[in-house]
Amino acid sequence: MKRILVPSDFSDNAYRALYYATHLFKEKACEFYILNTFDVDTPILTSRLDTSKGDLLYQQRSKASKEGLANTLNSIKEDAENFDHTFETISISKKLTETINKTIKSKNIDLVVMGTKGASGVKEVFMGSNTVKMIQKIKGCPIITVPDEFDFIPPKEVAFATDFKHSYSKKEIQPILNIAALFNAKIRVMHIHDAETLSKEQEENFKRLKEHLAAVEYTTHWVSKFDQKAQVIKEFIEKMDINILTMLYHKHGFIENITREPVVKKIGFKASIPFMVIPEMN
Repeated sequence: MKRILVPSDFSDNAYRALYYATHLFKEKACEFYILNTFDVDTPILTSRLDTSKGDLLYQQRSKASKEGLANTLNSIKEDAENFDHTFETISISKKLTETINKTIKSKNIDLVVMGTKGASGVKEVFMGSNTVKMIQKIKGCPIITVPDEFDFIPPKEVAFATDFKHSYSKKEIQPILNIAALFNAKIRVMHIHDAETLSKEQEENFKRLKEHLAAVEYTTHWVSKFDQKAQVIKEFIEKMDINILTMLYHKHGFIENITREPVVKKIGFKASIPFMVIPEMN
């Protein structure tokens, strides 16, 4: 049974991420954990003079969190009533990324699914600075981020963007294979190249990747980096009608190169589809 963690702040974007996750795995038995974290920050002076104010604030925030989770739970049970899913809610007064990482370990989470909005508030922004930080901090588990106002589309076309500079393990590629298997999707390996030929290391990595993908339908697409990588990926998504974009995250790797580009630093990585990031799992 797959275990899926979905953080929620009770926004429409967060609910759409939960809805997406339940429908993505509608044919699978899943345990969903819906997480809400809340802060209780009281001024140091106030907390010293009257600790009851801090207690009251905690009670208020805790009540609002539990009520929000109950409402979310009722809604998703209606929207996913025909699926073999179970749901558990988690309300806690701790930092979000810290709680996500602890929950991944304590609940043996297989996947984190979360909504995301760019910091600029622009609708087209897919991966803003906050999302980049979240991707960098969450450990040991694939993450799918779902853009604002996204309606569920069965993923028939799965893109894997890479530079062949990492030696892929089967464990790292498996989440992509799992997503493709859900809807018998095609995998489109997208290589944005700076040079006309691959280095020996890239050749070996490419060969290993093809071995991992041997049992599924896939194609390889070589794209020249005539512009910023983020823009090239966006155009590839539109041209190939991609339904979900996937990448592997490792330090100093492909994703970090993209997020350092000026356009991404300013407004985020523009796209309109879910994005799965797989952490390094050698």
